Amino acid sequence: MDLISMAVLKRATEMEQMGEILIIGEQLRLRLHEEKVIKDRRHHLKTYPNCFVAREVTDWLIDRKEASERPVAIELMQKMIDNNIIHHVCDEFKDFKDAKLFYRFRKDDGTFPLDQEVKVFMRGQRLYEKIMNSDYSLLQAREEDGVKYERSFVASEIVNWLIQEQEAKSRSEAEQLCRRLLEHAIIQHVSSKHHFMDSAFLYQFRLNFRRRRRVMELLIKRPQTVLESQDSPFCLRKQSHDKSTSFHSVSPSSEIKVVSSIRRSSMSSSSSSGYFSSSPTLSNSPPVVLCNPRSVLKRPITLEELLSPGAPYTRKTLTIVSDAVGWGFVVRGDKPCHIQAVDPSGPAAAAGMKICQFVVSVNGLNVLHCDFRAVSNLILTGPRTIVMEVMEEVNP
Repeated sequence: MDLISMAVLKRATEMEQMGEILIIGEQLRLRLHEEKVIKDRRHHLKTYPNCFVAREVTDWLIDRKEASERPVAIELMQKMIDNNIIHHVCDEFKDFKDAKLFYRFRKDDGTFPLDQEVKVFMRGQRLYEKIMNSDYSLLQAREEDGVKYERSFVASEIVNWLIQEQEAKSRSEAEQLCRRLLEHAIIQHVSSKHHFMDSAFLYQFRLNFRRRRRVMELLIKRPQTVLESQDSPFCLRKQSHDKSTSFHSVSPSSEIKVVSSIRRSSMSSSSSSGYFSSSPTLSNSPPVVLCNPRSVLKRPITLEELLSPGAPYTRKTLTIVSDAVGWGFVVRGDKPCHIQAVDPSGPAAAAGMKICQFVVSVNGLNVLHCDFRAVSNLILTGPRTIVMEVMEEVNP
């Protein structure tokens, strides 16, 4: 068997970071086009097509809560310059200036560098979208070595699909393509043990190209690699430059620790139990404090008990619109899932969400038979506005 080497894993981690930057940059470009921030502009009788004013984008980032203050917004845009996403229209400035200067996305003027790594990444993204838009259900919940993996695919089946879709002429060519995708952090073996082989092994897409990124994610340090679908996307850390600011993630009890530092909407690492054991931190942020590792439920509740006639539970429908850093809640549990924590200052709390509520449906899809990973992934890949039906105990 072709076990994956540490060198390949290290390279894949580097490629994953590059991929995230490319996705964030492209999503920002499309948003700025949509809101007419990018447009043709004139200066000294010359027209500069598809450009933006630096100061306007700095204001835009702050208004959209993508940056907390101007220095942070400037640092974010400098990241874009350093990674060849944007540049000054005349290449006069190598730094991002918070001034009335014109900058442009390299994709808008054809100067984006298409090296081998970028070409593989863009092909992987195109294949991902093609699979997602296909009627053929290549991505399914499957088991390997007794462990169930959501949205996974069999290596031999994707080889068949690549040949069928004329993406490869032979099984050998399809296998080599998938090996390049793995080395460039597009896919990976479900337990990171094997390189890609035309076999019965299971693999998953390592990147969720459709997830809406926050521009602030450019400043996140990723200490370790995890599949995005493996944990809840709703980490309760509050972004603040005031070190005294903190909040309790759930109602007060002896189990709860005060959380400071940051609150992010995605990309959190988890321990084997499924609870947050670590989190990426922003530059110069204090360490993250572990938050409520035990279930907030007084006792386990079965699905049969929850749905039995006369059970002391009432249904509620909540509409939650994500803010700049997430929805502000944590899902845990298995058949049924429950709300483990709620950020008191977040969108979920404003919509009426409370701890110990059980999740019945998400955007009309019944999830009572799903575990928290499946529910989290459903929300993560969906729209910014989610409609959730929950059940809560009457007079607990």
